Amino acid sequence: MRKIMVCVVVLGLLLSVSAACAQQPKAKPTIKIGYLAPLTGDWAFEGQEGIKKPLEMLVEQVNKQGGLLGGRQIELISADDQSDAKQAALAAQKLITAGAKIVIGSYASTCTEPASQLFNDAGILHITPISTATRLTEKGYKRFFRTCVTDDKQGLFAAEFISKTLGKKRVAIIHDNTTYAKGLADWSKKYMEDAGLEVVFFDAITPKEKDYTAVLTRLKAAKPEVWYFTGYYPEAALLVRQAADVGLDAQMMVGNAVNNPEFVKMAGIEFAKRVIITTEPMPKDLPWPEARKFLEDYKARYGEYPRSVWAPFTADAFRVIVEAINRTNSDDPAKLAEYLHNELKDFPGISGLIPGFDEKGDRKGTIHMAYTVNDQGEFVLWK
Repeated sequence: MRKIMVCVVVLGLLLSVSAACAQQPKAKPTIKIGYLAPLTGDWAFEGQEGIKKPLEMLVEQVNKQGGLLGGRQIELISADDQSDAKQAALAAQKLITAGAKIVIGSYASTCTEPASQLFNDAGILHITPISTATRLTEKGYKRFFRTCVTDDKQGLFAAEFISKTLGKKRVAIIHDNTTYAKGLADWSKKYMEDAGLEVVFFDAITPKEKDYTAVLTRLKAAKPEVWYFTGYYPEAALLVRQAADVGLDAQMMVGNAVNNPEFVKMAGIEFAKRVIITTEPMPKDLPWPEARKFLEDYKARYGEYPRSVWAPFTADAFRVIVEAINRTNSDDPAKLAEYLHNELKDFPGISGLIPGFDEKGDRKGTIHMAYTVNDQGEFVLWK
């Protein structure tokens, strides 16, 4: 009898536990958002500061507030493209395999381009906050967008700045044959010639070389008043130092891939001060309420304001995704893309007003400015 009673008690406990488990609500599936970024390699600063940090902060905020779609938490999945186009394809495949329906990234257009095709084939919504090469949105991908502004608009700004603000006529252009740099160089040349400027030199360097004096010597012989480098900050730092070595005293200008504190560190303040940068506005120069809140939240989370000019654009990529999810009540990439193409209007972005996206997925409007470096090594608006 005692054995029977023990069995009855044990059976009762098991039934109680089973009933309790049956009454527990099932965990809701997460919303998987991936990001592709150079977390290591030559451009790791931008991957960490421009993409990773703002995304982690904003995802934490949304999840603490209860998530999206009735309580679903966001699962953030990272993939390191190692600042390399071949690795970008492998990193993109990692995100696809992990089940990401939405992806933000990458930094360099040369890495975003191969990844975008894989994401398109997998039916993923893909938004780049930084890759500005014009040709990226000329492939007909219906779920590809960007919150940054394209190189053609930066090229137009550079041409007008040289012509109207500096009042110069003779211009040299150097690029590095990467997707971004070559595109910006080509557009700049077009708009400079349209503005009546004389492009007296147009050539390319090879990234990661240590000596550019030969090309700089040839550039000097062309006697430009301004020379515009459209590549990345490591090469820009070397070029500005070696330009002094060959006696090139023309005004150096650079594109937005040089708007980076690592450039100042590599070049040294003395040389960095000689450069004018065409770029999107620095975070500290964003006046609207959404930007101020983002900056204060960022400082509270990381102990400093954003050091990358691209952090607000990454934040906006995430914020338009959240807006689309809330408005469509769905995380289906096709529905989100349709909303972004046709219904998102005058969104109050951290980087500025986003009027909407055109049929190619490009952000409408332009927001470029000119900066220099001051005695403290800080980027300040041109005056």
